[in-house]
Amino acid sequence: MILSTLDDIKISLELIIKRCVDIKSSDDFLDEEDGLLKLDSVSMRLIAIGEGFKNVDKLSDYKLLTNYPNIPWKQVKGIRDILSHHYFDLDAETIFEICQNDINELISTTTNIIEDISKK
Repeated sequence: MILSTLDDIKISLELIIKRCVDIKSSDDFLDEEDGLLKLDSVSMRLIAIGEGFKNVDKLSDYKLLTNYPNIPWKQVKGIRDILSHHYFDLDAETIFEICQNDINELISTTTNIIEDISKK
């Protein structure tokens, strides 16, 4: 179950990267309808990723993610709550910053976790 969830998370991260290729600033999310669709799509994927990591953490008795301290897991899991419960307060700048600064390291770490689990 953990490996399956991690695979789903990795797919979502890859989709975010693909969908943000042409996004060069937070304004690109807001200027046209295509940008708004990308913003909605990325936000939905971030919700799924946060929920997925919450499930991984729970299924591993809160022991797996602590082995990868380079990621701020509380914030990764918490973005789900922020986006789900305060969607109309959604800040395109915050989503842009996540896409620019956090997604690559998160996908790299997720890949490492998958590889580490697969070795066992």
